[in-house]
Formats: sequence, structure tokens, C-alpha cells
Amino acid sequence: MTRIQDILAARMDRVKNGDKGFTLIELLVVVIIIGILAAIAIPVYIGVQNNAKDSAVKSDLGNAKTAVVAKYTQDGNYPTALTGLEGQGYTQSDASNYKSATAGDLPAITVVASNGGFCITAVSASGTRFAVSDKKAIATGTCNAGVMS
Repeated sequence: MTRIQDILAARMDRVKNGDKGFTLIELLVVVIIIGILAAIAIPVYIGVQNNAKDSAVKSDLGNAKTAVVAKYTQDGNYPTALTGLEGQGYTQSDASNYKSATAGDLPAITVVASNGGFCITAVSASGTRFAVSDKKAIATGTCNAGVMS
């Protein structure tokens, strides 16, 4: 039994007197691993964030189309602006989902008297331009003379 006690005592002395902490190489390896993980994760996060903003803009366009059709059903003509459509259920999401708060990027409607239709466009914060019309579903594109292209 004394031999086992001697071995354990010797081992405990080595642990007590041994160096503690990490070497510089070990710390550098950890920093490099963290850097690699960040280099992978940050672009993925940005991509997910842009997809979420695109989805919010598409949702706004879908809601705007529904509100415009409801307003047309109620009044017999299309509104010339999207303001004032809260009564038809349209509320715009946060402005941070759009490229900028200028008129060219926020949802805007173009009414076409010649074909009796409308087209609504908006630019997402990711820079993608989306459009929806009375005849077409939401897609990337723009409105030329009120016609989605």
C-alpha cells in the first residue's frame, strides 16, 4: 500500500509544481480556429439577413396588391398612391427592409389607364427590385409604363 501512496504522492507533487496555463502556440491555434469559423459564419448570416429582407418586401407587395384590389372593388378605380390604404389592410414593414427611404425604393404604384391595370415596385435592402401587377405575381423586375417587365 505504501508503494501506491508513494506513486500518488509523486504524481501530486509533479502536478503541483508543473507549469500551468497555455502556450503561445496553443493560443494562436485557438485564435486561428475562431477566425476561420467567423469567416464562414459572417457571410452566411448576411445572406440569411438579405433573404429575410427580400421576403419582407415581397410580403409588402403582396399586401399592397390585395389592398389596391380591395380599394378598386370599393371605389371603382385604382388609387394613385399606396398611402391611405390602411383601411384595406395594407401596412408597410420597417423601412430598413428597403434599400433606402426614397420614393424610388419604397413601394410605389403606377396606374395604367390604357389597360385598366396597375403595377407596384419596390427595392429590397439587398438591392433586388421586385414588382407585382394586376396580371402577374410578385417577381424580380420593374414596371415600364405600368406593365411589369
